[in-house]
Amino acid sequence: MGNVLEVKELSKKYTKVFAAEKVSFEIGEGEIFALIGPNGAGKTTTIRMIATLLTPTEGDATVAGYSIVKNPSKVRECITYLPDEAGAYKTMKGIEYLKFMGGLFTEDSKKINEFVERAKEINGLGERLNDKIGTYSRGMIRKLLLSRAVMTKPKLAILDEPTSGLDVLNALDIRKTIKRLAREENMSFLLSSHNMLEIEFVSDRVGIISKGHLMVTGRTDELKERYNAPNLEEVFERVVLENEVH
Repeated sequence: MGNVLEVKELSKKYTKVFAAEKVSFEIGEGEIFALIGPNGAGKTTTIRMIATLLTPTEGDATVAGYSIVKNPSKVRECITYLPDEAGAYKTMKGIEYLKFMGGLFTEDSKKINEFVERAKEINGLGERLNDKIGTYSRGMIRKLLLSRAVMTKPKLAILDEPTSGLDVLNALDIRKTIKRLAREENMSFLLSSHNMLEIEFVSDRVGIISKGHLMVTGRTDELKERYNAPNLEEVFERVVLENEVH
């Protein structure tokens, strides 16, 4: 199994301060990798560099073999990025929104219909897709947005706080959808979340970033054993506090 994403000493410097410095990790085909860290640790900066929204100061990353520095347009064809603050057009009906977004990727009406049918299957909103998005709950909007993000079958889906602000049932539904897409369609995911329960449930491997440095990566069970911790929250705390000391 090859790597969909390879991050190689990726750095971003603002004036004299590195927001992210020499970050390196990889994500295999069908793997769910979670990047976690305190606020201001460099998570979002790293994610936005990989998503080609920020230009690295140093280093590089490749998605499906394409460099984010040399071939950003090719990278964009292979990825989808769903930020925490993403929204949808409230005056549009759900189905109209999906057709509109599909049309941004292709002019082929048959292909657009394939995208929309795929999105409908993923979001499970049924008849509510005929209602305006402004009438949707936050959970419904998030399901719509996730289905839009993955309807084109990207090589890598980058999701920032995918279940932020959702109730338990909606959050669980989205986590199950992510796991199913990885398992059944070999789609790779890069997640960022503050919810450690979510990370334990959904991710195959975890990377903990602090003060711009990726401190440790590994499976959740490996990290709990290494740090003699009963859960990921305590692993997180120990890794971050160790970095504070140093």
